[in-house]
Formats: sequence, C-alpha cells, structure tokens
Amino acid sequence: MIDLMGGLPDNVLGFSAKGKVTADDYENVVIPAVEKKLERHEKIRCLYHIGEEFEGYEAGAMWDDAKVGLGHFAAWEKIAIVTDVEWLRVTGKVFGFAMPGQVRIFHNSELKSAIDWVSE
Repeated sequence: MIDLMGGLPDNVLGFSAKGKVTADDYENVVIPAVEKKLERHEKIRCLYHIGEEFEGYEAGAMWDDAKVGLGHFAAWEKIAIVTDVEWLRVTGKVFGFAMPGQVRIFHNSELKSAIDWVSE
C-alpha cells in the first residue's frame, strides 16, 4: 500500500509504502498525484519513505514505478529515498546516477533530515 504524506511544500510529493505495494497503488495513488503536481510545477521533488512495515513489491508495481520515473524523466528535481531495505538503497544509488535531478538515500532514522533536504 502507498499513502500520500501531508505537510510538505507544494512542489514536494511524499509517499509512504507499507505492506505489499501493488500496481493498483501506482495507478490510483502515485500516477494521479504526479500528474496533478506537474500541472502546477515544471519540476517536482519526491520523498519516498519505505518503512519497517514494507513487505515488498508485486511485479506490476515495479514496472509502474519505472514508467513513472521514465515518463517524467526531466521533471524530477530532487528525490529522497528513505529506507533501511538494503536492496532498495543499492538500487536507488545505482539508478540515482542516471537521473537528471539529485537523488539521496536516507535511513528510516533520518526521515526528518530527508524531509528537510527535499524541501530546501
């Protein structure tokens, strides 16, 4: 499940992943939120928090994640990935180099720092 996070600046999208993340989460939460934000901002920032309650992705969710990132490739100004899941931290670092914006990886204990960084 993916939920929108509140309390962030208007140009920042915040998502929190819990349990099993599905393609429906991307189609019903992530994609509409990105599209709506891009109606108001040419560049957007993203905070993606994958906490301790995260259980994994369905294959369709991983495909939708790639489509969102690549479909708006130049729109990402900053991306903060907050997780202690090692394979997601490594994946974020590897693909972060290919992104035109800044990407930083944070541990769950650094959520506040991630919010501050993506918001500044």
